[in-house]
Parts: sequence; C-alpha cells; structure tokens
Amino acid sequence: MEDVLETYALPYDPEIPLICMDEQPIQRLDHSRPPEPMKAGQVLREDYEYVRKGSCSLFLFTEPHAGWRHVQASERRTKSDWALQIQELLEVHYPEAKRIRLVMDNLNTHTCMKLLHQNRHGPWRSGSRFITPLSMEVG
Repeated sequence: MEDVLETYALPYDPEIPLICMDEQPIQRLDHSRPPEPMKAGQVLREDYEYVRKGSCSLFLFTEPHAGWRHVQASERRTKSDWALQIQELLEVHYPEAKRIRLVMDNLNTHTCMKLLHQNRHGPWRSGSRFITPLSMEVG
C-alpha cells in the first residue's frame, strides 16, 4: 500500500503519466412497463420491476494529476479485453509517453503475461517493466 501512496505523491511528469485503472461489471436493465409521465400535482410513476438486458464491463482510466479520464464499455471482462484496453491506452491516448505508471487492483484478468502474449508483435512489447502486482510501469 505504501508503494501506491508513494506513486501518487510523485510530482506530475507529462512524459511519465500516472494512470489509474479500474473496471466494473454492470447489469443492463430496462423497464418492464413504461413509466407514466408526470402530471400536474403528480410525480413520475415508475414500476420497480425490471427486465434484465444482459451485462457489460466498464473500463475506467484516469490521470488524476492532469484531470483526464476515459471510460470504455466491453461485452465481457476477460484477460484479452483488458489487454486490448491497455493497448488502446498506450497506442491511442499516450503514444508519446516515455513510460506510463499504471495503478490498478490485482484482479485475475490483469496479468503481465497476457499483455505480452496479446501484443507480442506490438511496438511497446520490448522494454516493458512491471514493478508490483498493484502498479506497473510500461514503456
């Protein structure tokens, strides 16, 4: 935990940004009956019964020192989905960064080997350096 707090306390460096990542499974719901619109003197009437419309996973990336955030929805939450999100982070959002400090939890889908396997021909494979299970530097 102290390592993560020390990482947050580092001064801002645009060439080595600090990125925080988390993901959340979300249940997609719909109304079982359409809500009744409001009328004069009456509040919106809405049934608590719902219909399940599947699920998805939200990936959130934020750079707290720069005020930047990015959210992406995915149908699943697999190791490959996570690796593709990291690839997009590096190649689309931070292509000019020398390195990225990535702080995340140690969920079973967040594996360094999946990054290397998924992107074995990617431009950022060589020189990747991983510090701890909770945070990593890429680049």
